[in-house]
Amino acid sequence: MNHASLEAILGLARNFMECRILLSAAELKLFTLLTPGPLSAQEVASRIGANLRGLTVLLDALTAMALLVKEEGKYLCAPAVSPFLSADSPRTILPMVLHMAHLWERWSTLTKTVQGSSVPERPVSPSRDAGEQQAFIEAMHVIAAPQAARIVAAVHPASSRALIDLGGASGTYTLAFLQAVPEMRATLFDRPEVVEMARKRLGQEGMLHRVTLVPGDFYHDELPHGHDLAFLSAIIHQNSPEQNLNLFSKVFRSLGPGGRIVIRDHVMAPDRTSPKEGAIFAVNMLLGTAGGSTYTYDEIKDGLTQAGFIGVRLLQAGQQMDALVEAFKP
Repeated sequence: MNHASLEAILGLARNFMECRILLSAAELKLFTLLTPGPLSAQEVASRIGANLRGLTVLLDALTAMALLVKEEGKYLCAPAVSPFLSADSPRTILPMVLHMAHLWERWSTLTKTVQGSSVPERPVSPSRDAGEQQAFIEAMHVIAAPQAARIVAAVHPASSRALIDLGGASGTYTLAFLQAVPEMRATLFDRPEVVEMARKRLGQEGMLHRVTLVPGDFYHDELPHGHDLAFLSAIIHQNSPEQNLNLFSKVFRSLGPGGRIVIRDHVMAPDRTSPKEGAIFAVNMLLGTAGGSTYTYDEIKDGLTQAGFIGVRLLQAGQQMDALVEAFKP
């Protein structure tokens, strides 16, 4: 083994250290605390009730990682970092980072899971209470919004007039579709508490009059009918093949003749080893769901075909859960 390979393997084995430092800082709310102005380790320890020695070591490590700035014995959240990690910023992705801290606990069971331990019957919620869920949905919007217009453009929605955004969260993609096609109206379908978040966002954007909000659970409920485009964004990976077939069948019934389904998700190569992000995400689904995974194009095509769709094709390949598969209802 050459030295470069040795260092690469050791570096990979150590990656968890910097990750854990970031997650602990997020859990301790250090970035929020250190955004308004610099504080000493003693001042921070007094505010959060921390052990001074442990906190100082953590603050210095965060500074070495360029997440904090240290001057004259005081610490400040780095200006490039605070918009994303301070809870007070409208651009914060802190809830997503805290979700990763939650996943840390789940991922620590990977060895036992592979050895045969059970997993949840349904996808594990990314948040633990209503406030955390709302913050998580907001963080999802911050992350998704920059790519939504690009994804929508790849769908070529100009001829569509009636969209159903399945599991549409707070409306990030619904908004992008409506902005791209002024003649379009949309139905956003999601859980009741999430629909209310969408109502707020769509109202703020002046789009609520073009959207019908439908609360429900696509595992149990039928979908509203009369659409010519169904968009399933980051949904199929949390389902087993049987659950996806059931969902595709519901979507098929919700579409009018000639209607189209578009799926955004990881689409794996036939050997399931690329894209790398999709292979790693499959492990996340192994740990968080009873049957979820990331799927190959042929697996997705098979489910869509069984549900009655025709003309299945890979609309766009992708590396970051941005691949698109489309199919049509005869």
